Amino acid sequence: MSKKQKRTLYRILISGALFFTLLILEKTGALSALPELVRALLFAVPYLIIGYDIILKAGKNIAHGQVFDENFLMMIATFAAFGIGEYTEGCAVMLFYQVGELFQSYAVGKSRESIAEMMSIAPDYANLQTEDGIEEVDPDEVEVGSIIVVRAGEKIPLDGVVVEGESYLDTAALTGESVPRKASVGDEVISGCVNGEQVLKIRTTKEYDDSTVAKILELVENASSRKSRMENFITRFAKYYTPVVTIGAVILAIVPPLVMGYPWGEWIRRACTFLIVSCPCALVISVPLGFFGGIGAASRIGVLVKGSNYLEAAADVDTIVFDKTGTLTKGEFKVQRVVPDSAELLKLAAQAEGLSTHPIALSIRNAYLEASGNEAPDLSEVGEEQELAGRGIKVRVGEREVLVGNAKLMQEMGAAGFADGAGKSDFAPGATVVYVAADGQYLGRIEIADTIKEHAAAAIQAMKAAGVHRTIMLSGDRREAAEQVGGALQLSEVHAELLPAGKVDQMEQIMQGAEKKVAFVGDGINDAPVLMRADVGIAMGSLGSDAAIEAADIVLMDDDIRKIAAVIRLARRTLRIVRQNVVFALVVKMAVLVLGALGLASMWLAVFADVGVAVLCILNSMRVGMKK
Repeated sequence: MSKKQKRTLYRILISGALFFTLLILEKTGALSALPELVRALLFAVPYLIIGYDIILKAGKNIAHGQVFDENFLMMIATFAAFGIGEYTEGCAVMLFYQVGELFQSYAVGKSRESIAEMMSIAPDYANLQTEDGIEEVDPDEVEVGSIIVVRAGEKIPLDGVVVEGESYLDTAALTGESVPRKASVGDEVISGCVNGEQVLKIRTTKEYDDSTVAKILELVENASSRKSRMENFITRFAKYYTPVVTIGAVILAIVPPLVMGYPWGEWIRRACTFLIVSCPCALVISVPLGFFGGIGAASRIGVLVKGSNYLEAAADVDTIVFDKTGTLTKGEFKVQRVVPDSAELLKLAAQAEGLSTHPIALSIRNAYLEASGNEAPDLSEVGEEQELAGRGIKVRVGEREVLVGNAKLMQEMGAAGFADGAGKSDFAPGATVVYVAADGQYLGRIEIADTIKEHAAAAIQAMKAAGVHRTIMLSGDRREAAEQVGGALQLSEVHAELLPAGKVDQMEQIMQGAEKKVAFVGDGINDAPVLMRADVGIAMGSLGSDAAIEAADIVLMDDDIRKIAAVIRLARRTLRIVRQNVVFALVVKMAVLVLGALGLASMWLAVFADVGVAVLCILNSMRVGMKK
């Protein structure tokens, strides 16, 4: 418990002890002989102990023009109860209201724990290696390319590459995965992980503001500002509902005595009951709490949801569209065959792809290194380079103009001797084919294979079990390779050989034909436009590009697409619990409001309809964050 919660608890205990003592004395008749003013002052003691802060808040809000809120309702209702001699009821209302507030505060605190754990990944310092030794500095002060030292048990403060040492990294705070990951020389590491038992030296590749941990913290901090439609509805509802019921209570207290001559005391009592019941605490507390619990539960399994509006949208997803490379497949390409088997063809392709960081380019260079006895391709001859989106590249290598890309590139550039489809029956199953031409003459092809992720098939089946009706893949790859992956994973549809703009157009068509929400899952920078266009964009956070993470609504911190089904189930469970709260609170309140107006509800029933319903709704909301 926080200090504030403890103070409130002590006040509740002291006020409760005094109140129940006075209540017993009242019921046994021990206070009946005392003057009315003395009885009022006796009950005012526990009332002020427990309710002084509510009165102060109401006064401050009124001074700032914010009259109609729960503090105002509680103050007016309890003042009126004291005014007509209902001291026990007035005191009880304030006491139990504070019990409900304490319960709410505790519940919010519990829901915040998962978010707080995520926030704890922020590094406090970085050990910067300088000429004079190791200097402890603020992570903000470390420049790209600097060497930092991470000792055993310390957090990695910035993204980088290991240059010395070997250790295991605890990534649980980021990914929810308890199994440590090995990190050795040459491996990329991300900030927020905790180093194991050995010292690592890391060359930083990003400034702190651009690092993984900084981006995650920004997403977490901004999550509460993106509210769901239901939260916005409740906010608007409370804005108009509270003034309406306050005016209704005034009418209830004044009109019957003035018009029909009924006794004032009875109708003021009914108005007090009406005010107490009308307090919208159950709704304004439990609805945001339910969504907050859902976001917290998602963060525990290594999934960042950027706002409750995205969690609400995820609950309505029935179509999921996937990128292929790096999402359903590992993106670990390896050259399977060069046709014709020519060292010169492989060398030319390796030179042309020498400056590219694309996985296919890396696989071609690795194949050349292996074939040449670890001799790197000569890049001194490489000149002007032009990247042709969705098709390949055109590069000047010495005196030759070299084309490396797909069939569209060969056809577009009119490579002599190229016949798309020739030899297709002989292609390696599921292979991505890269064609090579020089000076307008087709030279041959390089077949590169990617492998499907181990858990991809299980993930697709889990999504279908969670209620996803359509699973679709969009790929810029060759149709045969894409369809081989789609068939292996039993996807509903496969659309291949798409340019980045074509993916957006295809996404538009899918969304027009979808009955509910459409989600897109991707990891590359070319996926950012589609991620933004989808109803729900889901990005790979561990290996994904910054652009994809920025454009996405939900981020999978360890790239495990099996968690998508878990998020959908969690989102639907959250929505179900939130709706239960709304229906339950409105039905009970409306019923007791009617009974109160008719004089059939006591203030004790009003207390239940306010505090009791709020506590029950809070308890229900807390189920969202419970592990199943």
